[in-house]
Amino acid sequence: MRAVLQRVSRASVTVHEQVVGEIGTGLVVLVGVEQGDGPADVTYLASKIADARVFPDDNGRMNRSVQEVGGRVLVVSQFTLLGDLRKGRRPAFDAAERPDAARETYESLISQLKNMGIPIEAGVFQADMRVELINEGPVTVLLDSRRLF
Repeated sequence: MRAVLQRVSRASVTVHEQVVGEIGTGLVVLVGVEQGDGPADVTYLASKIADARVFPDDNGRMNRSVQEVGGRVLVVSQFTLLGDLRKGRRPAFDAAERPDAARETYESLISQLKNMGIPIEAGVFQADMRVELINEGPVTVLLDSRRLF
């Protein structure tokens, strides 16, 4: 699984001109599910999202997690994170999981985060969404359950 975490002061996701998810302080997490991703990938990502110390402490150092600051998480499915532009000019999405399996894995991630006590909002799987956010810092972190950066 691949994810992009962005520390935000606020964010929302809109589908067909209707806001379907909205948060204040927290994280926007864009998630792409790769072929073969399973429960271990979900657990890894959920743990990293919950524990990522990307919020400032009293000294201004990134030393607090989303839970420690009382933040929320907005999770948005984004298969384009699996796009491969190494050949040609149009991205290939061969590595992306089939929609039915990807939906199940994406929903499993949301469930695990909720079970950790994190308030969650979410986009609509496979919908054409408009994501608006104010990235604080800016702080943006890449996660991949299969690779270490």
